[in-house]
Amino acid sequence: MAIDELDRKILRVLSVDARVSHQDLAERVGLSPTPCARRIRKLEADQIITGYGARIDAGKLGFGFSVFVSVKLDQQVENRLVEFEKTIRDCPEIVDCWLMTGSFDYLMLVLVSDLAEYEQFLTRRLTRMPGVASIESSVPIRRVKEQAARLR
Repeated sequence: MAIDELDRKILRVLSVDARVSHQDLAERVGLSPTPCARRIRKLEADQIITGYGARIDAGKLGFGFSVFVSVKLDQQVENRLVEFEKTIRDCPEIVDCWLMTGSFDYLMLVLVSDLAEYEQFLTRRLTRMPGVASIESSVPIRRVKEQAARLR
């Protein structure tokens, strides 16, 4: 699955504007439309491109308060991890979650409307989940960098 510089150019353009026409994309990367479309299909088939989607401003939907939440479980055994992961999948407030190494087991991004909603989520849901031993919340001040993927 080696990719060359033309593939990287295609990925750079698509990571900024996935709705670009094949004609416009081909012109931007210096190819004709047919070979460009063929490369896109190959990148999709090789699962380098795993999908397309819209970037949504959560704040404009009423969820402008972000919290990074680190969770430590009481046990790091498989059934506890599976149970916890199953439980958090049903929480719409949790939009991203990673199993981690280090002093905490999970790092989650929680999106809510305000601090009061976060308090409700924390006290009524997260602290009551099976196996949760400790929680640390961090509120971001501002995003410094956002990038869809590393392309170089």
